[in-house]
Amino acid sequence: MTLLSVQKLAKSFGGVTAARDVSFSLERGEMLAIIGPNGAGKSTVFNMVGGQLRPDQGSVLLNGENITTAAPQKRFRLGVGRTFQVAQSFLSMSVAENVQMALVSCNRESAALWTPARHRYRDEACALLEQLGMASVADQPCSALAYGDVKRVELAIALAGQPKLLLMDEPTAGMAARERTELMDLTAQIADKKGIGILFTEHDMDVVFGHAERVIVLLRGRIIATGSPEEIRQNEEVRRAYLGDEHALERPKGVSPA
Repeated sequence: MTLLSVQKLAKSFGGVTAARDVSFSLERGEMLAIIGPNGAGKSTVFNMVGGQLRPDQGSVLLNGENITTAAPQKRFRLGVGRTFQVAQSFLSMSVAENVQMALVSCNRESAALWTPARHRYRDEACALLEQLGMASVADQPCSALAYGDVKRVELAIALAGQPKLLLMDEPTAGMAARERTELMDLTAQIADKKGIGILFTEHDMDVVFGHAERVIVLLRGRIIATGSPEEIRQNEEVRRAYLGDEHALERPKGVSPA
């Protein structure tokens, strides 16, 4: 069964149509990228899948279950994890404590925290951090980490819910080139090993073409192309709308279109 099925989503804000007739699917273990110029509707579509926005029309199915009107918290418990463009973590708490709090929430124990939670799910949190190469900094406060490491902590928090679907909004924003590659390589390995479907938005074309198995291109709220990275690079309409001129394939490493 298809993991995620998005069917004819539409959303308008006043008289402005942000998304129209958007349909696509995502399989387990697949990495699917959504790209497009600013204002194309990427965030709108992403937030309808994540539950932050309710569509005017259309539906979102997870493992065949209709979650179109489900709140983000319910989607989280159904297996939808998310990371954000600006990393979300408690900077005053340690790395391990951030992940422990996510595990507490996943197990619906938040209301029962009458005693300190420092020792709850410590082993599970450290096991997740080990997978992400962060075990050595488990007891450091997040405020002391480099930004790339904070992004890894956020990924650990998202994985704490044992997601079937992971939504990643601009996962490499603000990171150096080497950090971007390392984070996405790691994400791809985890997705493949655990069968997690990854839907991500990204402006860095090196990241998109280097890691996505399929790419969706949005323009003015509608899908203008879907295909493999190579098919998208060769698509004339996509080049005109987003990738640039005929030399788009030769764009220097680390340089993204505006």
